Amino acid sequence: MGKICEIDNLYLAFHKASKGKLCDSAAIDYRDNLHANIALLQKQLIDGNVSIGNYHYFTIYDPKVRLICAADFPERVLHHALMNICHQYFERQLIYDTYATRPGKGTYAALERAKKAMKKFQYVAKMDVRKYFDSISHNVLISKLQHIFKDKQLLYIFEQIIGSYHVKLNHGIPIGNLTSQYFANYYLSEFDHFAKEILKIETYIRYMDDILIFGNEWDLLQNQVSMLKEKAKTDLSLLFKPTIFSSCENGMVFLGYKLFPNRILLSRASKKRFVNKIDIIYKQLKQNCYDDADVQTRLFALLAFAKYAYSKKMRIVINDSHYAK
Repeated sequence: MGKICEIDNLYLAFHKASKGKLCDSAAIDYRDNLHANIALLQKQLIDGNVSIGNYHYFTIYDPKVRLICAADFPERVLHHALMNICHQYFERQLIYDTYATRPGKGTYAALERAKKAMKKFQYVAKMDVRKYFDSISHNVLISKLQHIFKDKQLLYIFEQIIGSYHVKLNHGIPIGNLTSQYFANYYLSEFDHFAKEILKIETYIRYMDDILIFGNEWDLLQNQVSMLKEKAKTDLSLLFKPTIFSSCENGMVFLGYKLFPNRILLSRASKKRFVNKIDIIYKQLKQNCYDDADVQTRLFALLAFAKYAYSKKMRIVINDSHYAK
């Protein structure tokens, strides 16, 4: 807590929370009284009486319906202040093969690892936790946090953050919080170690709650999945959706792509989202919601996602349609 409360850390937290929000009214208000707001946050941290739970709720439909719970700007500064210091402690608990929300990892690193495995192995299984963020047990999570943090004041703040939201009694963390990303990634760390160190799974890839397991023996792969499901249910109160088993030759959908040993395609859902987002950008441009530079940035992001796969025909739609006119 001493390091978290240092004034330099709190200013750094403000700058991180401000990224991409230069025109956000809440960020502007906070910045207009920056020194006073940072001093207030420092006092709250020292006293252990932080302001938590001021959430704004909204729904997104990409790629599926999700309720996003976003903290107000001062609380986002708090979350950054905590994770600036706590990041390294969470990082130490994670195995190499988990890729979400980690520097040097990410979506494309996970996909590159999966591409190599598709060529090496005969079979692949995909596991996906049912309503993962909503299913995380507060009691289990707090117990896990107590294993890596001994500062009682810090643990008390974590408990306040965790307790500020629930889907059912003592379950659920909000999608949208920076702390939730760390908590959710760490929650499955014991599960990861079980897969690698006890079950000795050679190639195991996890991106948050999306998991790929590879093998050359069909029966062994099914047994490993069964033991992983039992581990998650018994120790973590988590249930998985029905596992998808496939030969690598027949491909597997992962992180928006359909992976094969020698090629990568966009998944059906990704193709639909690509076209829909292009249409939205075009309409917003017509309505003067964005200038040319903003449109270009958004289009480049879409094209980069599509270009990772064989998607030449999908990308030509921009040049051969009204979007380019």
